[in-house]
Amino acid sequence: MPTIKFELSEQDILALLKNEELTLTLKEDQSATETEHHSNTDNNSFFDFFEQNIKQLRKNEKMRTSETYRTALNSLQRFCGDKPLSISEVDAPFIQRYEQYLCANGLSKNTTSFYMRITRAVYNRAIQSCSLTDKHPFRQVYTGVAKTMKRAMSIKYIKDVQQLRLPPGEKAFARDVFLFSFYTRGMSFVDIAYLRKTDISNGYLTYHRKKTGQKLTLKWEPNMQEIVDRYPSANDFLFPIIKDEGKKARSQYRNMLCKVNKQLVEIGNLIHTDVKLTMYVARHSWASIALKLNIPIELISRGMGHDSEKTTRIYLKSLYNSQLDEANRQVMEALSLFSKPSID
Repeated sequence: MPTIKFELSEQDILALLKNEELTLTLKEDQSATETEHHSNTDNNSFFDFFEQNIKQLRKNEKMRTSETYRTALNSLQRFCGDKPLSISEVDAPFIQRYEQYLCANGLSKNTTSFYMRITRAVYNRAIQSCSLTDKHPFRQVYTGVAKTMKRAMSIKYIKDVQQLRLPPGEKAFARDVFLFSFYTRGMSFVDIAYLRKTDISNGYLTYHRKKTGQKLTLKWEPNMQEIVDRYPSANDFLFPIIKDEGKKARSQYRNMLCKVNKQLVEIGNLIHTDVKLTMYVARHSWASIALKLNIPIELISRGMGHDSEKTTRIYLKSLYNSQLDEANRQVMEALSLFSKPSID
C-alpha cells in the first residue's frame, strides 16, 4: 500500500504556528507520543522512528498534529533524497545543512523553525528511547518564532466586511462564516464546521472546543441566526460544511477552510486592508477589539476558551506594545507640562 503524504503550504504552516485549532506539543520535555523501546544500536532509522511517532499520534486521534509531523518528515526525506538516515547521523553539521537547504528553497524563518522544532522533538524522544548520547544538534539553528504579519483588524474594517454587497456564492459564504466567527468570540473554523443544530437551546449556543474539549456557552444573537438561515444544512450540522459525516468529515472541513480563506484574501483586497484576511483574523480581531474596549484579559481569555491568560497575552502582544508606547508618550507629555529643561 502506498504511503499517504500530507503536504501543507507555507501559509498553512505559518497559521499552524499559532492557530488555535492546532494542538502541537513540540517541547522535548513534553512527549506527545509513547514510542516502542529500541535496542541500543547505531543503526536505528530516524525515519522509522518518525513514522512511529506519527502512527501513535493518529492512534491517539491527534490527527492535525500527525499531519504536521508528516509534513516535517516529508521535508526531511526530500533533503536526504534516497539515502537512509540513522539517529546517530542527526548531528549539528547535518541539521545546519538541512536548515540551509530549507532557506535555499525560499522558506521563511518561521517555517524553517517549524520543521526544526518538530524534528528536534522527535530526535529527543529517539535518543531517550534508544539510550543514545545527545549530540545537541539544534543549538546552532533557529527554533524560535519570529514576529509575523499583522493578524488583527480594527472595528472599522470589520464593519467594511459586514457592509460588502456580495451576490450569493462562495465569496458571500466566506464573508458570512468569517463574521459568524467574530460574532461568536472568535470561534475557530473547525468548531464552526462541527456545530450541530441541537447545540442551540433556550437562546444559547453550547459547544465543546475540538482542541481542548472545553465547554463554551454564549448567547445566541439575531445576527448569528441570520447567517445560519442563509445556509440551510441538509443534515444535523448547523452549516453545510460537512455534508456527509461518514465520508472523511475532516477532509471536508479542511477543503472548505482552504476555499474560504482563498475568498477571504480577495475580500481583504476589496476593503483595502493591509491585513491578509483569513479565518484566523476573526479570532485575533475579536480579542484585540475587546481589549481596546477595556474588557479584562480574564474575560477575553474565558470567552475565547483559552486554557490560561498567558495564551491570550500572546495573541495581544503587539497590541500591548503599542499601548505601552502610547502610555509612554502620554507620560512624556505630562512631564513637559510641569517642567521645562533649564538652560545654563
